Amino acid sequence: MAIILISFSVLIFVILSIAAIISIIEKERQAAKRIFIFSFFIPLPYLLTGIINFNYQFDTGIILLGLTVVFIVIFIIPLGRNRKYQQTIPLKRIDERDTMFSRNELKSGSDNFNYYYKKNPDKKAIDDAWRNKAGLLKPGSTQYNPFYFASADASFETIEALRDEVDGIVNPNKTVVRPKEITSYIKNWTKKLGAIDVGITKLQDYHIYTTGGRAERYGKKYTRQHEFAIAFTVEMDKEMVGSAPSGTIVMESGQQYLESGKIAIQLAKFIRNIGYESRAHIDGNYEVVCPLVARDAGLGEIGRMGLLMTPKLGPRVRIAVVNTNLPLNVDAPLHDYSMIDFCKKCKKCADSCPGKAISFEDMKNIGEVKRWQINQEACFSLWCTLGTDCGRCISVCPFSHPNNLMHNIVRSGINNSSLFRNLALMLDDAIYGRTPPSAKPPSWLDV
Repeated sequence: MAIILISFSVLIFVILSIAAIISIIEKERQAAKRIFIFSFFIPLPYLLTGIINFNYQFDTGIILLGLTVVFIVIFIIPLGRNRKYQQTIPLKRIDERDTMFSRNELKSGSDNFNYYYKKNPDKKAIDDAWRNKAGLLKPGSTQYNPFYFASADASFETIEALRDEVDGIVNPNKTVVRPKEITSYIKNWTKKLGAIDVGITKLQDYHIYTTGGRAERYGKKYTRQHEFAIAFTVEMDKEMVGSAPSGTIVMESGQQYLESGKIAIQLAKFIRNIGYESRAHIDGNYEVVCPLVARDAGLGEIGRMGLLMTPKLGPRVRIAVVNTNLPLNVDAPLHDYSMIDFCKKCKKCADSCPGKAISFEDMKNIGEVKRWQINQEACFSLWCTLGTDCGRCISVCPFSHPNNLMHNIVRSGINNSSLFRNLALMLDDAIYGRTPPSAKPPSWLDV
């Protein structure tokens, strides 16, 4: 018994030490320190029981190991999976003119400005308040850094130069394709181009904005023109996101919007080259609601913060979409209750949101659909103060940890058991903190 207990204590110490080393590699120094402390204290009862002779030593060892086995079994039993869970289907379409990005582009005194606030007088005072702030990527904002902001601007300006490339002439000589084979080709090639994950869904009316709200698309009515939608994600760098809400977050957002946009445009051009209609949707030139398309294409769930939560990287992704009439095989939605249940329990994004824009409450019926909804005005108002797109919700989300073996074991437990979700949240709070401090920007950004 003594040998078993000592061996078990050594095993725990080794596992936790490896976890601490991984945290050091991830540049999570606070987490590494706390795990190292755990690596000494957690094995201690097993070690002391194994090396100290006392009355009922054997019985104590049996009880200790028995409780450990029971504890492990409890957390690996598949409880609370709710296989009947189904994603809700929106009953109403979204008007892009109501989004903060569209309202931000309205020019005071213009016809569009006057029309919008005549129709929505309740939004005028709210919008005027953030218009009086420094603004996104502007001098005078609290996170202003001339180099970071100029870098982000360079990404967004490059995206703008690509916006006319989202559509184009279709080759009249159509190539005959087999849906299964061309679907596999597109997924593999899109990943080769830099995507993390790719999914395909039937394009639905609720995926499409009712009316355009930006630039020359303002006021343009949309109807469904294509049968399929290809959605894909690209990863945002963990270290750049970790220092949110500093200028690094908007640098990374801009860069990954650009990367996803390039892939979408390239994919759409390929599809048109083989004779099928296609239209890319990239930052500033969307006709579809990308998170809804990506959700229905099996890439994730819509979480408490209103962003797509992916199984591997949580919300630490950017999305692009390509609509097409190319015959494709579609993917099933995840219908992953475990992610929704974790969001119900976690609330870490709400605790950490500087603008208090994320609700602590459970889902509500909004537009006849049960879901979470952030306060977009409060969120955007904070952006105009910071000068960045904040990103604190993304940086603190437990699902945003790197896609490696250590974190994937935790993700697997979260998927499997409701009890494990509670444990995972407690451990994440204990190791990383309930409201983790923002990390310093990467050293290579020092000027």
